[in-house]
Amino acid sequence: MSNLTVSKHFVQAAMVGSQSRGFDTNQLLREAGISPDLLKIDMARVSSDQFSRLMRVIWNQLDDECMGMGPRKARVGTFATMCALVIDCPTLEAVYHRAYQFSRLFEPMIAMELTVEGDQAKLMTRIEGKLHDPHYFLRESLLVIWHRLGSWLIGQPVELTRAEFSYPKPEHADEYRHIFHCPLRFDSEHTALTFDPRFLSAPVIRDKSEMMQFLKTSPADLLSRPDESNTFTGRIRALIGRDFSSPMPDFEWIAAELHTSPQTLRRRLKQENTSFQEIKDLLRRDMAIYYLGRQELPINEIAGMVGFTEPSTFHRAFKKWTGVTPGAYREGERGNLSD
Repeated sequence: MSNLTVSKHFVQAAMVGSQSRGFDTNQLLREAGISPDLLKIDMARVSSDQFSRLMRVIWNQLDDECMGMGPRKARVGTFATMCALVIDCPTLEAVYHRAYQFSRLFEPMIAMELTVEGDQAKLMTRIEGKLHDPHYFLRESLLVIWHRLGSWLIGQPVELTRAEFSYPKPEHADEYRHIFHCPLRFDSEHTALTFDPRFLSAPVIRDKSEMMQFLKTSPADLLSRPDESNTFTGRIRALIGRDFSSPMPDFEWIAAELHTSPQTLRRRLKQENTSFQEIKDLLRRDMAIYYLGRQELPINEIAGMVGFTEPSTFHRAFKKWTGVTPGAYREGERGNLSD
């Protein structure tokens, strides 16, 4: 199972197009294994598995990989066809150029365009026509999918130096810190990702058989389950693990395991928009949410499983994370939450 959870905001934002086309969003949620009652909780989160399933349900129901938010339909299979065209490209730069040429075949165009100026490469959204994307979900998804697809194709993370957005800072902007791991800029001229051009010469290391396996769950998994293995955040999460019955390792031990100094590690985590304490807190939160979904586990037992010696301390922490008690959260997952 995945350690990661996804904010309720993205669940609701993903269904905007479905709702505008008259689909029963509660039915979509149930097909993805998400209780509609859970979304009554302001700070609710779903598992990455649930979010992946929801994305696939929406795409299949609408037959539209733009989820009803774009200026036109992108029928299911569009992304897979594009991937089949880029898998033979020699480098990441060739991938981005070929994908852009493919996207230009459709009108109005929905694409990501690569530009290089001096020591900066920029991957910029190019969308023609009118959007129905009030929560910016389609635009965010394009950035995330193209960044993570490129990283997967070359077998290393394309380290971002900046993420820009052509709209004001939204209420859910804090979630961006854990998505892009780089400085953020709002009210920019473009919606784009900036990175070092050296990544463009990186060779594509994946083959067609790997792509076929990849496409069984993508692009849904690219949105819900980022590969954090090469970020310090992800590596720390892996070192901490899932067993909180023993005390967590301290920061100095973590730094030594990562072959770096504590000072350097603090600086790198700051560049990734996080801290050691936040990583620990969010890991405990995500594990608590996972265990609460296992209805056979008593809440007091879950408290110990996520590292709290006193159930009352766990209740306070969980309410800080989600706005409700563990018991109320479980009722939401069961579909028994009262209005």
